[in-house]
Parts: sequence; C-alpha cells; structure tokens
Amino acid sequence: MGKFEIKKDAANQFRFNLKAGNGEIILRSEAYTTKSACENGITSVRTNSVDDTKYDRKTASDGSPYFNLRAGNNQVIGTSEQYSSVAAMENGITSVANNALEAAVEDNS
Repeated sequence: MGKFEIKKDAANQFRFNLKAGNGEIILRSEAYTTKSACENGITSVRTNSVDDTKYDRKTASDGSPYFNLRAGNNQVIGTSEQYSSVAAMENGITSVANNALEAAVEDNS
C-alpha cells in the first residue's frame, strides 16, 4: 500500500510525496505555504488520480517522458519522475491511480 509523506523543504514550505508500496516516489507535489493547503493537495490527488484526463503526458528536454497530475481548476498538483520509456510512464500513472485512494498520510513536517 502506498503512502503520502508530508515534509517541509529548505524554504520552509510544505510538500508531499506519494510513494508506492515499494517505497518509490511516484508523485511529487508543488510547494504549499501552509500545512492545511498541503493536505488539501493530497485530497485533490485522491480525487483526480482516477481520471485519466487529469494526467498531462509530457516530454522533458532530454526526451524522457513524465507526467503532471492536474486538479479540477487545471492547476498542477503533482509531477512524476522522468521515465525511460512511455510504457514506464504509463505504469507510473497506473501506480498513482492505484495507490492514491487508499494511501495513508505520514506527517514528517
């Protein structure tokens, strides 16, 4: 089972990572100024992760595929790692969708 980890970054902003059951980070959040906004971001990931139209499939400047997950207001709520292939990226999207709904929240802030 996956989990969301909340942490503070060097700029004292809140961020979360969604990790798969194997501990690998499958989605990284944007920065939030408050913990409650970060928690709302997690709720938004849970809501939007099951809708394939919310995933923007992208290509980095080096050709590596990655994706952004967008909220209902079209704001980016999470970004994946860069993948070695489109198939691996699609597996990452499936992993986010499968893990987000039931993931526990661990607060490390």
